[in-house]
Amino acid sequence: MIHRTQTTQDFPSVSMGLYSNPPLIMKKFSGIFSGIATVLTLLVSLAQGHGPFDNGDAKFLSYTLAQTIAITPKSPKSPNNSTTQTKPKVADQVKSVNIPANPDARVTVLGYHDFSSTKDATEMLISTGKFRRQMQAIKDLGLNVISLEDFTAWKRGEKTIEDRSVLITIDDGWKSIYTDAFPILKEMGFPFTIFLYTNYINGGSNALTTSMIKEMQKHGCSIGSHSVSHPYPAAVKSERAKGEAAFKAYLHKEMGQSRKSLQKQFGSNISCYAYPGGFVTGEMLSIASEQGYECLFTVLPGKTTRSTSNFTIPRYIILGTHDYIFRNATSFNATKTSAATLGAIVQTTPHPVIPEPGSIISTRLPSISVDLSKVENIDADSIVMRVAGFGKVPVQYDPARKIAQWKVSRRLRSRTCEVSVQWRSIGETQYGKPMSWIFLVNREASYQLK
Repeated sequence: MIHRTQTTQDFPSVSMGLYSNPPLIMKKFSGIFSGIATVLTLLVSLAQGHGPFDNGDAKFLSYTLAQTIAITPKSPKSPNNSTTQTKPKVADQVKSVNIPANPDARVTVLGYHDFSSTKDATEMLISTGKFRRQMQAIKDLGLNVISLEDFTAWKRGEKTIEDRSVLITIDDGWKSIYTDAFPILKEMGFPFTIFLYTNYINGGSNALTTSMIKEMQKHGCSIGSHSVSHPYPAAVKSERAKGEAAFKAYLHKEMGQSRKSLQKQFGSNISCYAYPGGFVTGEMLSIASEQGYECLFTVLPGKTTRSTSNFTIPRYIILGTHDYIFRNATSFNATKTSAATLGAIVQTTPHPVIPEPGSIISTRLPSISVDLSKVENIDADSIVMRVAGFGKVPVQYDPARKIAQWKVSRRLRSRTCEVSVQWRSIGETQYGKPMSWIFLVNREASYQLK
């Protein structure tokens, strides 16, 4: 368990008596700066609308920074007055170990909710077919899917993992996890984690049952807590307004009781928690440690490294209606030891298009077209095509074949190109929803001189 009073007392020792060892000084301050960078990243994400946690919660920010500082190595004096290095401090329930090699490893954590092969996609519901294509894309990209146990062992420094790893998580406990997602994950051989709120288990025809969960546990499914009742931010704020004592009791119930219930029901150590709605307050952090949680997951996008605060693990929440999130989640910059991964574009369009969604082309001057032969009563003069970097372009329409087409007029320079097309029906004044897709340009071809 990490206490703020202890971390603030330890902090001066980071900067005292180390000037005879410059490399150690740099290592000390790199850890501190990493903590500061974590806080700044959170603030930027908030400003961009990525996270719903309490904006004014200085307590949360100071605790996050203190926790990051606390796991940097301390340098006490040895008996002969020389500076020695000790192992890093971590939470009391985690044993101290040597940090293994592979410091550059990065993990992308994916967050899903509900699945359906018949319902229209929403932000929280993704089509089963698209989910399958996303899982296949992970396999095709050669990304390493790890279990929650692998993830926490790596964060503790007990295990090495490959760079560009993926942790698959699914929230709430919808029945479709078992009926739609589980068969695909089992087929792919991918471990996964379900974050459950206990009030919803066996909660009706749309909820997971105990037997379903236990069956999935036998095939690579790990379990984390998602509270007792899945309170939304308004409910949490209402409880917080009742005063410190009442709010802490409320959090102990939501976070502690759910952990105990899940451990009793499913016989596994519950060491991870996903904040419901991604809403975080400072009080949750100390209570999480008291209750025995090791890693806590947000809804803020970003890659996780070993230095990422365990209280604010980023997750890419994969929305059924926003394909770019999965692309960003599966994109990795190049490092000294790993090549770059551009990311997977998993899309479908209601009408055939060229270049196809997610396809890689080798020319920088492609023809872009859409087959509208299945569209009835289309107003040909209303067709609008927009191309990234060009804006609205002079699309040509062939009424015989019902194909709208435009030839790129200057070489594409970006590795990705997004296109949108929309139109009106004859006699209508309103445009329909734009049809959008993205294709890729081969990086080498994009720099060839022709």
